Amino acid sequence: MVIVEEKMKKIENGSIITPKGFQAAGLHSGVKRKRNDLGLIYCENPANAAAVYTLNVIQAAPLKITKESLSEAGKIQALIANSGNANACTGKQGEQDARMMRQVTAEKLNLPEHYVAVASTGIIGLDMPMNKIIPGIKQLHLEDTDRSAEDFNESILTTDLCTKSTCYQAKINGKTVTMAGSAKGSGMIEPNMGTMLAFITTDAVIEPPMLDLALKKVTNQTFNCITIDGDTSTNDMVLVMTSELAKNETLTPEHEDWDVFLELLNKTCEDLSKMIARDGEGATKLIEVEVNGASDNEQAGKVAKSVVGSSLVKTAVCGADANWGRIIAAIGYSDAVINPDTIDTFIGSIQLLKDSQPVPFSENEATNYLKEDTVTIVIDLKVGNGTGKAWGCDLTYDYVRINASYRS
Repeated sequence: MVIVEEKMKKIENGSIITPKGFQAAGLHSGVKRKRNDLGLIYCENPANAAAVYTLNVIQAAPLKITKESLSEAGKIQALIANSGNANACTGKQGEQDARMMRQVTAEKLNLPEHYVAVASTGIIGLDMPMNKIIPGIKQLHLEDTDRSAEDFNESILTTDLCTKSTCYQAKINGKTVTMAGSAKGSGMIEPNMGTMLAFITTDAVIEPPMLDLALKKVTNQTFNCITIDGDTSTNDMVLVMTSELAKNETLTPEHEDWDVFLELLNKTCEDLSKMIARDGEGATKLIEVEVNGASDNEQAGKVAKSVVGSSLVKTAVCGADANWGRIIAAIGYSDAVINPDTIDTFIGSIQLLKDSQPVPFSENEATNYLKEDTVTIVIDLKVGNGTGKAWGCDLTYDYVRINASYRS
């Protein structure tokens, strides 16, 4: 894996349009009171695409329309997205509105309708204000500038405090392949995604089935390993589009640089996952849980998600309280294969338990560490070689304040 990582670099000023062939736009249509609420990503040619969606059985209209579009040919050339209104639980009218968003975008760009994906996020159960959305779509102006990328990034935010984007490059067949991502999400984030949208662009040459394979594998290691509050939304979507303009040999699992592509996708998605967790509603700290010594990677993931999702662990981190009892309890109810007598736990480098027995430690040192803006909890189960990580945030008074008045 070290060799793979050496083949890639992070592009500090990169954005969703850094991969070859992409443009973006964003504007304030009036759905929300202030900041941008309508955005567009466009590829100069039909892009091979893949997507994953929320596991909530109740799914919003835009997801249904995007699934239809992708099922036509596995290609997407444009994405239209809005915030402020989820277009969820809106019945037949909601589906008609999502189709209208797709139709108007396709007409604007002179594309077949099935080359357009639709995404929405915001309040559930309200009819879409199409009198604002449709004129807004017509006014969107595509560019390949830093400003247009940031306009798009802002257009998908709801209660987020900041935009979230990242970009990497790697060598594949000696060709420079670029990948970038933009995401939103700060509440209703549960393992298996939540009120989360993530859009990834790349110029790698890869067919839709292989792109789908890679996305599902990486999603399980990244987006499905974050939790804010245990709720799973109706609107989650991760969409990947590739312009194929990097001109590398077509990527498959047999390709010598397949692992490089997977790591490129993994780095992009992990960055976005951490940004979402850090920006949890009311959050002051990012919590990362690292689990080693599990019977396999799946079991490690179960433990990591259980600990990072524990409300008692999250409140202890908020209060800078090194209450290791909450950690060991969350391990115990994780439904993972463990030996209750062999568990080591640490916060940062401070050991709390060895073989499930308390270890003397400095409370002051632990408190000072827990006051930092990133808190790492490390667990060694000592039953195998499985490893896994999960990300979340502390649970604060502001979380209640934000969600008690979300609609007002």
